[in-house]
Amino acid sequence: MNPSAIAARRAVVATIAAVMVGAPALLRAAPQTGARAAQTWRQLEASRWIADGDAGAARVVYVFTDPNCPYCTKFWSDARPWVDGGKVLLRHVMVGILAPTSPGKAAALLAAADPAAALAAYERGQLGEARQTIGSGRPQPLQGGSLQPLPGIPPTLRAQLDANRQLMAALGLAGTPGIVWRNAKGEVQARTGAPDAALPEILGPR
Repeated sequence: MNPSAIAARRAVVATIAAVMVGAPALLRAAPQTGARAAQTWRQLEASRWIADGDAGAARVVYVFTDPNCPYCTKFWSDARPWVDGGKVLLRHVMVGILAPTSPGKAAALLAAADPAAALAAYERGQLGEARQTIGSGRPQPLQGGSLQPLPGIPPTLRAQLDANRQLMAALGLAGTPGIVWRNAKGEVQARTGAPDAALPEILGPR
């Protein structure tokens, strides 16, 4: 097999792995500018998301989040200094793509009496499992026993989850967390995976 074919095969395998368990750091899309950036931001604003942080925060970051994604939990935890400090508002655009229970869990969070509180409690409860599975080198979807999938997802919620998934795909995000933000130039940027060293770029100064 020639080198280009090997590289292509590895890219496909990496993308499949990202969709299965979330991605540590895979893909970064080209920045969007002008009318295209404005349209993308409007689509994100109109999607079904759960707010995490101060509504008056100077910076808004959208995160495509699957309840079973260990790297989503990692990003949620890593972002606490910015969110708790009132500097960043995360808007978790809920999707259900990683495991059979993902759609029901995403729907349960969206249908909660207080979705923000429900998401925060759930993510706090998953930190230990997320760290363990990431540290194993062979991360698996979270079991998330503290959150029961919503049985019989209502058509409206299912349509919203489907629309979120389609928007994620349209933005070229291959796995979760899929993070979308605006840089200092107003360009819309998107990347897949827990950002680690790129946190200050995405979230700004602490």
